[in-house]
Amino acid sequence: MTADTHTSATQVRVGVGVFVVRRRDNHILVGKRKGSHGHGTYQLPGGHLDPFESFEECAAREVWEEARLKLQNITYGTTTNDPMPKENKHYVTIFVTAECVDDEPLPEVCEPDKCDYWEFISFEELMTNRTPLFKPLESLAATRPSFRPETNSIDRH
Repeated sequence: MTADTHTSATQVRVGVGVFVVRRRDNHILVGKRKGSHGHGTYQLPGGHLDPFESFEECAAREVWEEARLKLQNITYGTTTNDPMPKENKHYVTIFVTAECVDDEPLPEVCEPDKCDYWEFISFEELMTNRTPLFKPLESLAATRPSFRPETNSIDRH
């Protein structure tokens, strides 16, 4: 890495990405970004960690703000390092997994300037057939290929 790459971002920010799991089929909530860095890429709900906020609090707040879904059983998944020199940004992304409280969740697009739509798809569909991925998901695929979003109470049989 060059010295220019090390100094391009003014600060490293912490983001929280949320694998929101629909219990009946273990599908996850995915959207398509718009109007911001990563425009046109596939994303999870999530956002910036606020001061003094836990990962779980951030996940619940962001998913409510973006899709009007309530969460339960929020658990830590993994972390990625996501430099984005072209956008002059650098994030560390904390991935968590959570279940929807509702058995039949109906996500709303609450920030239409930031997201085209929300849909539930399988994790495999996201990682193999949806491109381009937002940088944190791209980093996850590259650095944690065996990672799978799971929650403790989901029946996997």
